[in-house]
Amino acid sequence: MDTLLDAAWKIRQAHFPSLIEFDYPNRTAVISVTGGWCALNCAHCGGHYLRSMMPLGRAQVDGAKSLLLSGGCDAQGRVPLLEHLDEIRKLLGGQPGLRVNCHIGLISESEAQALAPLVDVFSFDFVGDEETIREVYGLEKSVEDYIRTYQILRRYGRVLPHVTIGLRGGRFSGEYQALGKLVELGAEGLVAIVFRPTKGTRYEDRQPPPVYEVVEFLARARLALPDVPIHLGCLRPQGSYRAALDKGALRAGVNKIVLPSHAAVKMAESLRLEVARGEECCALERLR
Repeated sequence: MDTLLDAAWKIRQAHFPSLIEFDYPNRTAVISVTGGWCALNCAHCGGHYLRSMMPLGRAQVDGAKSLLLSGGCDAQGRVPLLEHLDEIRKLLGGQPGLRVNCHIGLISESEAQALAPLVDVFSFDFVGDEETIREVYGLEKSVEDYIRTYQILRRYGRVLPHVTIGLRGGRFSGEYQALGKLVELGAEGLVAIVFRPTKGTRYEDRQPPPVYEVVEFLARARLALPDVPIHLGCLRPQGSYRAALDKGALRAGVNKIVLPSHAAVKMAESLRLEVARGEECCALERLR
């Protein structure tokens, strides 16, 4: 593992400045267009994370610099954003200058075209295994459906693919295939998040993937995407797991960590990385 991490670190040094961005996204308002509703009841989420988002109709965005706009999916894996387009326009019209990260599901070309003028970046969960799609989301969709949506989005705007490491109840199942496809298709960035067992879901008794496996994935992603920013996103386990993961992620050459552990902050000092502090969603913040 040390040899792999050393190689990843050298690639990072060759392609990026000695800078790490730590993001604390308290200036991004997080909004669900469907409130707490989702048709899928996914095995890893069960609607849990929607309940912490503001419903679109009651969204308070005073003091925000940006929005993360998302929601639950319908039975086809689609976030029904177009059905709420007038409300979205009204919200944005009352707060000029707000940037928008639109975290969506599967989408058609006409939907992407309609949303694009309102959106600064699309975030899209990229899945590389069909058994995972069926087991986690309950969708009869293919990897090609995810590739098709990704390609559509790239025609209309900036896209940051998200790969959930251990999505299938803590097991690796398609993550490396997803990475390979992104290398083939091209990517402006990559956001890695990590499965976190969540109470009340079908996966609540599962364990997150071993830290060393996640760190290995990040290092291999750095080698495969040498000049592409890699972010370790906000959704990952807490406690000692997070501390160990964050330290490994730094050695693996990531460019950003959202809500970093104290251990990561200390390690950045030892690696002599200049720290830039962000205050918005990592998909919206850019490296200097």
